[in-house]
Amino acid sequence: MANLLDAYIPEIWVNESVAILVENMVVANLIHRNFSSDVARFGDIVHTRKPGEFTAKRKVNADSVTIQDATAADIQVPLDQHIHTSFMIKDGEETKSFKQLRDEYLFPAVLSIARSVDQVILGEMTSLYVNGEGIAGGLSTTNIIKYIVETRKRLNINKAPEQDRSLILTPDTEAIALQTGTFHEADKVGDNGTALREASLGRKFQFNTFMCQNASNFADIPANASQPLVDLSAGYPIGTTTFHVDTAGSALAVGQWLSVGGALHRVTALGTLATQDIDVTVSPGLRVAVADDDPVTIGDEGAVNLVAGYAAGTVGEIAIDAIVGSIPVGSLVSFSTPGTPNVAKSGVYSVVETTDSGGNTIGITLHKPLGVALADDDVVQFAPPAQLNPAFHRNAITMVSRPLAPAPAGLALSAVANFGGVGIRITMTYDGNKQGTLVTADLLCGIQTLDTNLGGLLIG
Repeated sequence: MANLLDAYIPEIWVNESVAILVENMVVANLIHRNFSSDVARFGDIVHTRKPGEFTAKRKVNADSVTIQDATAADIQVPLDQHIHTSFMIKDGEETKSFKQLRDEYLFPAVLSIARSVDQVILGEMTSLYVNGEGIAGGLSTTNIIKYIVETRKRLNINKAPEQDRSLILTPDTEAIALQTGTFHEADKVGDNGTALREASLGRKFQFNTFMCQNASNFADIPANASQPLVDLSAGYPIGTTTFHVDTAGSALAVGQWLSVGGALHRVTALGTLATQDIDVTVSPGLRVAVADDDPVTIGDEGAVNLVAGYAAGTVGEIAIDAIVGSIPVGSLVSFSTPGTPNVAKSGVYSVVETTDSGGNTIGITLHKPLGVALADDDVVQFAPPAQLNPAFHRNAITMVSRPLAPAPAGLALSAVANFGGVGIRITMTYDGNKQGTLVTADLLCGIQTLDTNLGGLLIG
């Protein structure tokens, strides 16, 4: 009878759920986490802190010590990620053992939540593109070590602490890395092969290195057919924020994503010269030196497709049109109001779900709620093809988790548990119409960038 009763005890299910969740999250286990047992609701604001820096002072015996204020920046994190998975245990299945029900229902349900949490965090890491190193579509076995070292250099320059650094590789980037001796030869790895056997890539160049299937890998994203060329015989050095392109640059627009020299940039301003050539101002400045006639790859564009538009805070699908081809999950996206010039709207997002029709994407779901309202026909701007491999110190991004309130007594069976800084809830309700027990696993969290200086992207 114990197994029979276990199927209806949410406390047993929730304790098992939180253990499965924490064990199967990859990225969430590598970042700063903030947890409190205080019950919260969707939309609540949690205040977390980013510690300030101290400066060491010198003194002689006669001097008093210099007292510095201990400061910390207040960071507001909205609890705007209510992630859930529901399933139904039909009448007749309750005779199965708890282990059978766990393996058949609970494990895949909670695994989907773990993947969703990692997707959201990786989406937030798109903010680290301002510290991008590498070359879009150009990583190879001959240069991947060089660009990992350049990424490490970027974090060192930005004074990111050397401990608790992680590097997340896309499946494609991992495949390139594993073809180099640094990543697969036990004598070079320095761990006698232990890390490889345990499906970890080990610690490389100060980074604890992992592969994550949810990491942004959008090498097949459609690109704008227009490809202007850099137009200056002397080329442009690293750090240049405004450069000249030829007349094909007429396809460029403010807010657009482009790749030049392999790095990702956003267009912040355009200047038209008498020759109809274009001066392009980008953020961040050029990550690599570019030469005359180097190509500039423009990301694809679509348009918002809803007469009523979308309110700020929208979490559901956004209908789009004018896209030819399929937009992959993980793609970088932003929005602009059309005009001459376009007016870029705030916010950089990552696509976590798409809807296609006839081979063309007609809807996208973002990794976080919209920060601004969108109008019908607002421009939807996607980054050019690239793979994004986040490199970060754990304090670059925070995940704030709070428990949801158990369901009211008498309406459903419900329990909440937390482990490792993550809270999850299990709710069970009998559905007489469908003749089964509806089980919902859900959690409430918020994801927020704390400091872009503590992270970057290895672009491939």
